[in-house]
Amino acid sequence: MLLTLTLFVIGFVLLIKGADFLVDGASSIARRFNISELAIGLTIVAFGTSLPELTVNLFASFSGNTDIAIGNVLGSNIANILLILGISAMIYPLTTQRGTVWKEIPFSLLAVVCIAIMANDRFLDGMTMNDLGRADGLVLIAFFIIFLYYTFGLSATETSDVDTEEHKTRTLPVSALMIIGGLIALVVGGKWIVDGAVAIARIFNMSESLIGLTVVAVGTSLPELATSAMAAYKRQSDIAIGNVVGSNIFNIFWILGVSSTITPLPFNEGANFDIATAVGATLLLFFALFVGRRHIIERWQGGAFILIYAAYTTFLVMRG
Repeated sequence: MLLTLTLFVIGFVLLIKGADFLVDGASSIARRFNISELAIGLTIVAFGTSLPELTVNLFASFSGNTDIAIGNVLGSNIANILLILGISAMIYPLTTQRGTVWKEIPFSLLAVVCIAIMANDRFLDGMTMNDLGRADGLVLIAFFIIFLYYTFGLSATETSDVDTEEHKTRTLPVSALMIIGGLIALVVGGKWIVDGAVAIARIFNMSESLIGLTVVAVGTSLPELATSAMAAYKRQSDIAIGNVVGSNIFNIFWILGVSSTITPLPFNEGANFDIATAVGATLLLFFALFVGRRHIIERWQGGAFILIYAAYTTFLVMRG
């Protein structure tokens, strides 16, 4: 038991640092070949912050622990809005751009609604079982490509305000070692997390879904938490909110898309409550931007988000 818990915790450390090393190494190589900072942010960094969730999901899918795979994505999306944005708004009120309110947040809502439709085959089509099949996965990836196209189109009309002097350009051998080391850490950390989550669920007679929705989901969302909290502290609201909304879109369209394309993911109907919670959290974020000061998430709203997340987590534990 002690060894399982130790490897479980170490797995999170390896996962976070592995993603960090991989992003830094790849970004350094990209800068060396004069690829723009904006392109790096939209591709390498965006993909890198989703690597923890992707790695855990791939291991969970291959090992047949589909409740962890689906729970990780749904739990991460819920935690991203209610917990991470809640904490960030408590640090400093978050101001959003019009495009985020009317385009990106609705797009993240569309992602959750797609999962609700695709996963409920028994209810909608009278099938014998619910699952996210390979065809569903390909459709999700197609939506992800559309999102990337929209994002790159948006970047063509805007200038990047990233300070390039804050980033180091390392030598090619060092960058390559960081990429290799990051990949190894991601693989080892992801396996230890999934193995540990399954073992803990069995020892305490808890469902894999509960572990995926809580511990694994929050753990794999640590990069988003660190990024958004620091952005709020530096008064960079667009980064704080964009990081969360973008991550939610990545999680469903890219991570669940890839996972279900590799191997179909059986869907437990009990997870419909968590899908409904993810939909509710996204709608809450949208409508919160029209309460009080327009297009601003204030501190009291951030506190309300955190309280709602605490109530949701309490319900999960009681549900077992």
